[in-house]
Amino acid sequence: MGEIATSDRQITMFYNSSSKRAKQTLAYAKAEGWPILEIDILKTPPSGTQIAELAERLGLEVRELVNQSHPAYTSKFEPHEFSSEDWIKMIRHNPEIMKQPIAIRGNNTILVETPTDILRI
Repeated sequence: MGEIATSDRQITMFYNSSSKRAKQTLAYAKAEGWPILEIDILKTPPSGTQIAELAERLGLEVRELVNQSHPAYTSKFEPHEFSSEDWIKMIRHNPEIMKQPIAIRGNNTILVETPTDILRI
């Protein structure tokens, strides 16, 4: 069992509150009437264990959770290969570079590409 509590009765959403896509995704989920546990990664950065668990649930390497085209990434980091632990540290200290929103409901986890993706969960 992971560190992230899940339920078939609610959606847990990791998101960036300054993201337009995240705001639209939350609006779709709320319009469907689903209870949502909102985790704004800018206010509450995910722990290293949570980051690793999110990557695993999505079937990704931790480095694939990093949006390397985000201005916060390109202004601070050069393209480089890092260990999973280093990628986790980068996300922890710069949560805005994490790809999001990520929605979890029961055993289903999705990386939302368009706001309507939330309807698939």
